[in-house]
Amino acid sequence: MEKTGVFIKYLKKMTNFEQFHIDFYQSNYTIDDQEESYNSYGSNENLCGSRKSQTGEQPPTTAFAPSEMLLPSQSYTGQILQPTCSPDTLSYLSYADGFEEEPPLLEELGINFEHIWQKTLTVLNPMKPADGSIMNETDLTGPMVFCLALGATLLLAGKVHFGYVYGMSAIGCLAMHALLNLMSVPGVSHGCVASVLGYCLLPMVILSSSAVIFSLQGILGTSLALFIIGWCSLSASKIFTSALAMEGQQLLIAYPCALLYGLFALLTVF
Repeated sequence: MEKTGVFIKYLKKMTNFEQFHIDFYQSNYTIDDQEESYNSYGSNENLCGSRKSQTGEQPPTTAFAPSEMLLPSQSYTGQILQPTCSPDTLSYLSYADGFEEEPPLLEELGINFEHIWQKTLTVLNPMKPADGSIMNETDLTGPMVFCLALGATLLLAGKVHFGYVYGMSAIGCLAMHALLNLMSVPGVSHGCVASVLGYCLLPMVILSSSAVIFSLQGILGTSLALFIIGWCSLSASKIFTSALAMEGQQLLIAYPCALLYGLFALLTVF
């Protein structure tokens, strides 16, 4: 009897749990509603499909079409390895042609070998008339080469005087610049003075080269040094008078030039 009572209580509890489960998940959704919703979804899909087909058959309106689609199709008119030219390629070609029209690099740097050769010949021949338009250029390529050559030949003779060569060159250029500005009407630039004095240093390189072969401390060396000093000062004064239109003042310019080149001669001889 006791077991029967317990079993009856268990059944009552189970019936109460099932009733709670039904009440908790209670809903009005049934299988019939599911079928009706499925049918309505299918009809809506068919309706959308028919609308898409109708819109696909109609031509696209110009309101929503991009401008590129409205342009007529262009046929390719080029050949193999010869494409058609577009504005971009034309601009690139014109940009490339600009490089061909540019002057050479040496000309942009102010290095003209023809002018350097003419100036060198003018210095080597003091009796040759100088071209004032060429001599008025601020060309420092030749002077730097001649200064290095003078220092190198002195080094071969056992004299390390690079500092003296550069120092006296700088001081001499400043002094001659101030003097020529006082004597000439148009005036002269520092570059022009340095260029002329540097080119006229070439005979001094010949003197220092001879010092490598034999000693200049004697009558022969002294005579050669005096001749080189007169050569350098005569060439420099000739170029200055030609470039600055200082006619009749060559001797006045040759005197300070002789003093400057005399200092280089002292370095070379002693």
